[in-house]
Amino acid sequence: MAILLGVMTSLFLIVGVTVSLAQQSTQNCDPAYPTDLAGNKICIPSPPPDLDCKDISYRQFVVLKPDPHNFDSDKDGIGCEGQQR
Repeated sequence: MAILLGVMTSLFLIVGVTVSLAQQSTQNCDPAYPTDLAGNKICIPSPPPDLDCKDISYRQFVVLKPDPHNFDSDKDGIGCEGQQR
C-alpha cells in the first residue's frame, strides 16, 4: 500500500510540474504579438532578451503597441514583413 501511495504521489507531482511549466510558457507570451495574419495564436516572449526577426520563426504577424521588440519598423501593425528567415 505504501509503495502504491508513493507511486501515485510521484505521478501527481510529475503532472503538476508539467502543467505548471506549460502555464509558464504561455504566460510569457507578450500581448503585443497576439496572432499571425490568419488569426492563429502565436507566442513571442517578452524581453529580455531583446529579439530581432532573425531570432524568431514567425513572419507577418499582428503587432500591437508598445512593440517591445520593435518588430514593426514601418509602424503599419505587421511585424517582420519581408524579413528573410
